[in-house]
Amino acid sequence: MVLHSDIDLLNPPKEFDQRRHKRKRLVQSPNSFFMDVKCQGCFNITTVFSHSQSVVLCGSCSAVLCTPTGGKARLTEGCSFRKKAD
Repeated sequence: MVLHSDIDLLNPPKEFDQRRHKRKRLVQSPNSFFMDVKCQGCFNITTVFSHSQSVVLCGSCSAVLCTPTGGKARLTEGCSFRKKAD
């Protein structure tokens, strides 16, 4: 466990900085990201926003890939994903 008095404020550890609020980090960065989601039925890859506010369907087989929640979208069981590169 890291105490607040033991942290170098000019160079905080990456895991400590990621837990902070997005506006209180040393360099502001968003919590959201785009990801490639693979459908478990047809293995088609679809790009999905991590905080999408609507149900995302597969383009070819119309299977539900993710459903919205209050914050991040919840992926359907069996779907795999990876973050898009910057």
